[in-house]
Amino acid sequence: MTFPKYPEYKVSGVEWLGEVPAHWSLCRFKQVFQERVGRSRDGSGELLSVSAYWGVRPRSESREEGEHLSRADSLEGYKLCEAGDLVMNIMLAWNRGLGFAWQNGIVSPAYSVFSVVDGSEPKFLDYLVRSDEYTRYYKAFSAGVIDSRLRLYPEVFGRLTCALPNYDEQAHIATFLDHETSRIDALVEEQQRLIELLKEKRQAVISHAVTKGLDPDVPMKDSGVEWLGEVPAHWEVKPLRHLGECQNGINIGADAFGSGFPFVSYGDVYKNEVLPTNPKGLVQSSREDRERYSIKKGDVLFTRTLEMVEEIGFSSTCFQDIPSATFAGFLIRFRPDEGVLSPSFSRYFFGSQRLREFFVKEMEIVTRASLGQDLLKRMSVPIAPIQEQVRTAQHLDAITQKIDSLLDQARAAIKLLAERRSALISAAVTGKIDVRGWQPLAGSSVTADTTQSEMV
Repeated sequence: MTFPKYPEYKVSGVEWLGEVPAHWSLCRFKQVFQERVGRSRDGSGELLSVSAYWGVRPRSESREEGEHLSRADSLEGYKLCEAGDLVMNIMLAWNRGLGFAWQNGIVSPAYSVFSVVDGSEPKFLDYLVRSDEYTRYYKAFSAGVIDSRLRLYPEVFGRLTCALPNYDEQAHIATFLDHETSRIDALVEEQQRLIELLKEKRQAVISHAVTKGLDPDVPMKDSGVEWLGEVPAHWEVKPLRHLGECQNGINIGADAFGSGFPFVSYGDVYKNEVLPTNPKGLVQSSREDRERYSIKKGDVLFTRTLEMVEEIGFSSTCFQDIPSATFAGFLIRFRPDEGVLSPSFSRYFFGSQRLREFFVKEMEIVTRASLGQDLLKRMSVPIAPIQEQVRTAQHLDAITQKIDSLLDQARAAIKLLAERRSALISAAVTGKIDVRGWQPLAGSSVTADTTQSEMV
């Protein structure tokens, strides 16, 4: 779908904005907004929060289960906002940390709240202030040396220039963007559902292959392990302690990091099926440390300690020696005995969903989730003959490569859709396209074919 330009433009006088439609008005944000100063006396009201992704919405809808609404003991003194107000996190305005509230509520005292005083349409302004061009504009005028310290102060925001059409045109542009972005959002959701289905299929294929084998007609036997179920009759089932040795990682002072020898960190292992051969970390380790906490081909590293039990027990298999490397104390290294496990099979078995479910079920939680060696050592492992392990891994390599390719395509589609969404919003709110003649088609609906063809 393409749209014409406006018939006539004028120079805005603002370098990044360039030319704007001739009939649009140039003004400063302080002519559009007025800062609110009202505070809650008793802390009552819906607590709202701002995010780059969602804009403004109730904090209760964005918090994790069990998380408190606020770290503050009381919400007294929190700022009041009304439906149709602009709420800004001054430290994250440059990163789209602002948006319009669509209900009355209260917000953090660290936020700024503005009411619309020039009669503009809030829905249009919401698209405008959150657009890529305007957020880059905020960054250029934010105070601070590094991104995490940048602040867009209210008085500076008020001096920034914007270009606005009349109210009716604002409302029409907002309706257009509501319609078009909802079409794109529906396609993004479709791709996200596809990704979840592909991930589920990938895990199901892996879990079946590493516990049942590839031959559907092979005789089976009860493994004696509830979560494992039946396994091929010619396989063995052994606890991990009989297959090799476990070792917790090194504990060393912070001043030893930054130079020295390779250091495998938690981040190198977490959600990486294959251990990177060039870890980014460096540490001043002793020769004794490098021998005790070495990393060799066939080793399997497990994440050991974190806040969430769901993030414990992720594994990463080493496919080649990493000379002189040591590994972090938040990790456990399992080193299998010679000839027991193929590294390619270890990659899939120790990364399988069934094993993850075993860890989650068995994990003991105090204040932090922790995977201990005792649990790891008593974990049952189905052992196929080594050549069968290799064939199983080769089979899984072929299947997972196809699935991973489809996952990459779906993620690329989401990225392209997000870029189109942002570009469309920016073009509409800066007057680069004229949508005044646009009308939604009667009975129009979102389809992958129509919208993807418009992206080309």
